Amino acid sequence: MKIYVYGYLNRVQSSRRLERECQRNIELVWLTGRLMPDFKTVADFRKDNGEAIRKVCREFVLLCRRLELFSEGSVAIDGSKFKAVNARDRNFTQAKMQRRLEQIDESIARYLSQLDSADRQGPTVPEAKITRLNEKIATLRQEIQRLNALNAQMMQTEDKQISLTDPDARSMATSGRGSGIVGYNVQVAVDTKHHLTSGPTDRSLHMWPRRPRCSRPTLRYGELIPTNRPWVVASDGNTAL
Repeated sequence: MKIYVYGYLNRVQSSRRLERECQRNIELVWLTGRLMPDFKTVADFRKDNGEAIRKVCREFVLLCRRLELFSEGSVAIDGSKFKAVNARDRNFTQAKMQRRLEQIDESIARYLSQLDSADRQGPTVPEAKITRLNEKIATLRQEIQRLNALNAQMMQTEDKQISLTDPDARSMATSGRGSGIVGYNVQVAVDTKHHLTSGPTDRSLHMWPRRPRCSRPTLRYGELIPTNRPWVVASDGNTAL
């Protein structure tokens, strides 16, 4: 937990980078008592203790409440995109799934055409080539079965999207044309007096239909302060109703 807190404070998110920092950074060497876990141990800790990490954050918020640090009725909301450890090829949306299936169908049609051509040429075509084409077609048909199973899982999700490595990660557009990342759109509500975060969420505010776009962070912050109507400062993308 100390390693993760240090990483968040110093913008070190990668488990491999955290492993290196534990070996070379004197602050982390002191903080961990010379413990030097490898990157897999660091990554597994976050994966296996997600609920415990959330409870620690919740206790911190409750401590701030007891100390009356959330006493002002004003809050600022903003967000940022963070890349997840999930390759774009291992994230599927409805459009990406359809494109992938169409590409496989085109490849199978091309290989079948080559087999038909080999049949017309007769024994002049090497048997190894025909075997290789049949193996490619069989592999692609197995891939279609796998994608159809993933598609069934994807259609059961709320946003019709699935990530295989990091299930919570989502594909989202960035400012660059035709670019995008698989990651998190983290939205955070911050107390304007003490600059304390009242509770982030790892989903884009724009993904909550039929609700005010700033509702969840604001409501969460509203549970911590005495006023029922906190003042909210946010960008245009977060304030449209």
